[in-house]
Amino acid sequence: MVKSVPIMRIPAPNREQQRILAAIDMGTNSLHMVVVQIDASLPTFTIIAKEKETVRLGDRETKTGNLKPEVMARTMAALRRFQELAHSLNAEHIVAVATSAVRESPNGRDFLKEIERELDLRVNLISGQEEARRIYLGVLSCMEFNKEPHIIIDIGGGSTELILGDGHEPRSLSSTKVGAVRLTSEFVTTDPISNDEFKYLQAYIRGMLERPVEELQNHLFPQQEEPRLVGTSGTIETLAAIDAREQLGTEPSPLTGYELKLKNLQDIVQQLRKLSYEERVEVPGISEKRAEIILAGALILQEAMTVLGIDSLTICERSLREGVIVDWMLAHGLIEDRLRFQSSIRQRSTLKLAQKYQVNLESAERVAAFVLSFFDQTEGILHEWGLDERELLWTAAILHNCGIHISHSSHHKHSYYLIRNGELLGYTDLEVEAIANLARYHRQSAPKKKHDNYRNLPKHYRKMVAQLSALLRLSVALDRRQIGAIADVECHYDAKKKELHLKLQPTEPDDKCVLELWSLEQKKQVFEEEYGVRLVASLKSTPVAVG
Repeated sequence: MVKSVPIMRIPAPNREQQRILAAIDMGTNSLHMVVVQIDASLPTFTIIAKEKETVRLGDRETKTGNLKPEVMARTMAALRRFQELAHSLNAEHIVAVATSAVRESPNGRDFLKEIERELDLRVNLISGQEEARRIYLGVLSCMEFNKEPHIIIDIGGGSTELILGDGHEPRSLSSTKVGAVRLTSEFVTTDPISNDEFKYLQAYIRGMLERPVEELQNHLFPQQEEPRLVGTSGTIETLAAIDAREQLGTEPSPLTGYELKLKNLQDIVQQLRKLSYEERVEVPGISEKRAEIILAGALILQEAMTVLGIDSLTICERSLREGVIVDWMLAHGLIEDRLRFQSSIRQRSTLKLAQKYQVNLESAERVAAFVLSFFDQTEGILHEWGLDERELLWTAAILHNCGIHISHSSHHKHSYYLIRNGELLGYTDLEVEAIANLARYHRQSAPKKKHDNYRNLPKHYRKMVAQLSALLRLSVALDRRQIGAIADVECHYDAKKKELHLKLQPTEPDDKCVLELWSLEQKKQVFEEEYGVRLVASLKSTPVAVG
């Protein structure tokens, strides 16, 4: 049997240290930043600063869909200000994510590269499902679900996320392209909105929400579960504040826990549809920027509650940016309580995708164990990659053969496509791209800049893919027959001769592992050229040289 190699080797945190962290959410309507102080001994975090800037990334070029130059300039200026504030508060790290507006813009990824060049700030592009997962984490950081099902709705500028969970594994995650900025831009041309536009907008929203709601409800037990609805985002908070002023005469502080009734929401929608922009601005609690999009946002919430069949909603003021903080804490081993199961989301998501594409998991796990063994034994000798890259390599090893689900011919290319579009949770868009590239180059051609998928990676990731995919090739060779013929491999590096010696332990003493040795011979060239070393392999029982 192949030796068990742990996927993650996260060092124990210094629990006496109070750490400062900042999280930035580049949304379709606004940029948000939260700066927190993490108490690792509890573990929990305290918000010490919040910032918001309405930049309207969703206001894109009509013909091309590109982000507008003036919008990018506003965004860059806001990010610079956020960065300066975070540094003034001694934040050790800034974690930034971008969502639907950047995701859907043809020039979105180029803009993120420009941000990194200008500000030395890396912004991670995340998928809709990953956005939903982190919203779930943010809500869980301040609300106790008591193992009861809760539906979370987050209405953004470009999309609406629906999440079903009970405090443990999220049962359903969805992201639908209905957002307050998007719908206002695409469907609202009259002010006040005309009756025809209002009815069309209402019908469109309902049509878009029916499928994700149906999928969510399929994860509930009929007649047994009555989920509570939790609402996050600026749109929902604004609507709750309007209702609170009407019902209570004042706005509660904090707003978390306030209950908004569907009947009251419907009354607010009817009021808003009759008002012009100038009149909406005069409504207490509605800012000038929010006044432009509030009706579309209110209508999304009304239709969602109607389709869900739920007549009340509880407000939660924590959402994506707080979820980014929780996700960072999980990744750095700082949370060991009721959220601890979430720390393995990457591994579980990977295995779920492998099962979906009918991957031979026994073989895939052997290949993964081999490649992590290679990684660990050559770290500091042939490469300088760390824990983050190690985990990406494990995921690529598990999924490297998933392309066979489409066709054995060129299956490495099919693997790239399936991984790239497979909704791996817990990873950023760039990390998914790197994983897909690692799997793509487990066979056939080495990485080349003429390949679009490789050329478009940042330089750091290109180097990582080139070096670590070479290790993956060797690992695949060691399970050539997919029967577990090799039980263990030891690496010994001869620096003077620049040779890497592999000592292979056969599972069966009489097995000469001829096919595995032959496969190593076929695959070694890419490895040798990448690292500038000669590969020499032999069985522990009977030495046999390769090459």
